[in-house]
Amino acid sequence: MDRAAAGDRDAFSALAAATVDRCYALAYRILRDPYRAQDATQQALIGAWQDLPTLRDLDRFDAWLYRLVVNACYIEIRSDRRRAARVRVLTLDADRSADPATGVADRDALDHAFRSLTPEQRAVVVSHHYLGYPLTEIAENLGIPVGTARSRLHYAVRQLRAVLDSDARNVATSQEQSA
Repeated sequence: MDRAAAGDRDAFSALAAATVDRCYALAYRILRDPYRAQDATQQALIGAWQDLPTLRDLDRFDAWLYRLVVNACYIEIRSDRRRAARVRVLTLDADRSADPATGVADRDALDHAFRSLTPEQRAVVVSHHYLGYPLTEIAENLGIPVGTARSRLHYAVRQLRAVLDSDARNVATSQEQSA
């Protein structure tokens, strides 16, 4: 890491190769789009290359890079305000447990609900539920107070539940109307 901080391209290349999959996974879970996640990952790694000599504590490289990825995701979301098509999956029968497509429908519903969150809420939810970070570490990595991280997580979970409940009611209403 010292060689990479000193400007050694090969050392940084090895460092980037060791972290790129984790960076992409984080970006994908925040952005929910593989191409935008690739762009955000690339921007974060470019920023890391440019700013690595200014990093004071090289032991904090992972947390610092994590923060660069999250910030790149924020920029990516703000730069492209396109809306994805909203598709509602309607079930035809009441016995969902026997249907192998149920898992796909559930993932689609969760993805739809996740897209309703703000980028800041997405970052906290992914950090807490996917990466398993405690709120204190999330707050430190994102540069926000612990109370803000806790609040964002609370409101994000509440929003997810509301959207999922609303989608379930819409599916039930459309089934009643078609019957």
